[in-house]
Amino acid sequence: MLGQDVPLAIESQATNIAILGAGAVGQLICHQLSSAGLAVGLIARDSSVSNLEATDWQDLVFSPLSPSDAVTDSVSYRVPLLSADKAHLQQVQLLIVCVKAYQVIDAIGPLLNKLSPQCHILLLHNGMGPHLALAPMLNGRGLSLGTTSQGILRQSCWQVKQTGQGLTQLGHFTGPALPQTLRDNLLYAIPNSEWVEAIIPCLWQKLAVNAAINPLTALHQCPNGALAQAEFSDTIASILDELVDVAAHDGIELDRHFLEERVYRVIELTAANFSSMHQDVANYRLTEIDQINGYICDRANAHSLSAATNAKMVSAIKQLSAITLPR
Repeated sequence: MLGQDVPLAIESQATNIAILGAGAVGQLICHQLSSAGLAVGLIARDSSVSNLEATDWQDLVFSPLSPSDAVTDSVSYRVPLLSADKAHLQQVQLLIVCVKAYQVIDAIGPLLNKLSPQCHILLLHNGMGPHLALAPMLNGRGLSLGTTSQGILRQSCWQVKQTGQGLTQLGHFTGPALPQTLRDNLLYAIPNSEWVEAIIPCLWQKLAVNAAINPLTALHQCPNGALAQAEFSDTIASILDELVDVAAHDGIELDRHFLEERVYRVIELTAANFSSMHQDVANYRLTEIDQINGYICDRANAHSLSAATNAKMVSAIKQLSAITLPR
């Protein structure tokens, strides 16, 4: 069932949701849940807010998607900022993790002994891999995974603008299932969202898009649309060939033709956009290359397979980051 198909009775007082990671995606999800009447707060990781009281609030600004020739009013709203040191975390029933993939374990690790044993965790980030490292650390908690294609741009620390609509898929991975009320509330609050019984294939499909687009746009310093040029077709095809082969050895059957169509559809629909990896390199930040093309290489190594093109992407991005990152 897609989100917002059926109006639900939101039990905001019975639902306590925290979002770890106040970047673009974290603030987007926060706005959508808050707008639906859910009791949601942000866990601040910035050291400047480490001494917050549970009653401290933050003003956020959200600019909705609008036609290029239209002016849309921004929405201001307030959400509680929760310190990772406060006992208030014991009340959290659902923790949504929206940090970068390489930050997941370091970010959530210190929280595990402060969260309720019944707290469910949802990972919502690009790339793959952290779910495998996190699963043994959960001590009986439930873990769900998600992926979203919604476009969002962070304009300042506490202001984001939605730049595109897209599908959000959520599904169970391990441990106790997400309670039905929480599941229904998420699907109601997040537009065009759905619960899928097999989430891992969905993550592989999103991984294919990221693996084909992100490193090439970063290396060639170009918007997504440039990848429609013929000079990139062989590299994109090779990235996808290797991914499909590796996924098959992991027991995940992917439609190679569908993946290629999806990649080029994203290239077309987001032609003027710059990928997250392009922006990370341009802004001197670490990239998620290890959790995107690097994950394909890791799974290839586990099956004694070659993933030479993906390995080339990993090496090239790391070399580029070594040049651009501040020392």
